[in-house]
Amino acid sequence: MLYPLLRPLLFRTDAESAHETTLSLLDTAYRLQLTGLLSRKVGRNPVKAMGLTFPNPVGLAAGLDKNGDHIDALAALGFGFIEIGTVTPRPQDGNPKPRLFRVPEHEGIINRMGFNNKGVDALLENVRNSRFQGILGINIGKNASTPIENAKDDYLTCLDKVYECASYVTVNISSPNTKNLRQLQQSDELGELLAALKNRQSRLADQHGRYVPLAVKIAPDLDAEQTQEIARLLTEHQLDAVIATNTTLSRSEIAGHPLQNEAGGLSGAPVRERSTQLIRNLARALDGALPIIGVGGILSGADAQEKIDAGATLVQLYSGLIYRGPGLINECAEALRSPSCPRKGAS
Repeated sequence: MLYPLLRPLLFRTDAESAHETTLSLLDTAYRLQLTGLLSRKVGRNPVKAMGLTFPNPVGLAAGLDKNGDHIDALAALGFGFIEIGTVTPRPQDGNPKPRLFRVPEHEGIINRMGFNNKGVDALLENVRNSRFQGILGINIGKNASTPIENAKDDYLTCLDKVYECASYVTVNISSPNTKNLRQLQQSDELGELLAALKNRQSRLADQHGRYVPLAVKIAPDLDAEQTQEIARLLTEHQLDAVIATNTTLSRSEIAGHPLQNEAGGLSGAPVRERSTQLIRNLARALDGALPIIGVGGILSGADAQEKIDAGATLVQLYSGLIYRGPGLINECAEALRSPSCPRKGAS
């Protein structure tokens, strides 16, 4: 595999530039039909969830391809599903640079990107121009300039626009990098938002003649009481899935590191245990009512299996790809091929 050779070169440049370079190289490899040099072929291992059949349980988490610029090249690596975004109704630049930092001593990443994206219309143009026929999730959020009390309007606008092109839609209420966004995880706000989204989903299903599942992405920093309440609301409003988890605001896992005081969400290995524990608590609270997509600190096949054992049905990768490269996809897919592997919450 080429990535171990490329990584030292990429790590010599700032994280955001390296991210863009890597995706550009991936696009070139795809056009030249050289993707096989980056990742081994991933065998089929179908998993049913949200009324969809995933060819394998290993997906790409939102955030890596915010605008859907690289769908075909990423899909060629063997993911069972791709999630793009987070996208907002209007284009926005996000937070000032630098805003992405590696923490290599801990195999972690800190980001405060701030939903930088070209807007939902640009993303949809990319989706329509792609050749990908697999399962595509579209992750939606609110613009930073939209007051939190009007956040529902942004989510409904995005849902209206992406519905036709998405296999499922994820509602991102857990990014720590948009002011007050996590407030939407509180009981009253969340209940109101979920009710509005489910009502709109029903109308759109009638309009388009197809049902597109809705997932909600939550933070790893919820306590047991908050987790229980979110599980109750997800069940009450009949959400189709929950993605656990986003990045953490905690710095206990990298205490003493020079970057510990950088603002933003921490991902990668430092969030693994926190994410897995929340999945475990969430699975108990949901009791199979809806599937969990596990994400957070997956850097090996064993880490992926850990998420499944905790109660996840599917997993997603992001930060692990930065440290391990595309070979991680096949490693995780192979680790989850065991017929005895539990699939709690699948439907």
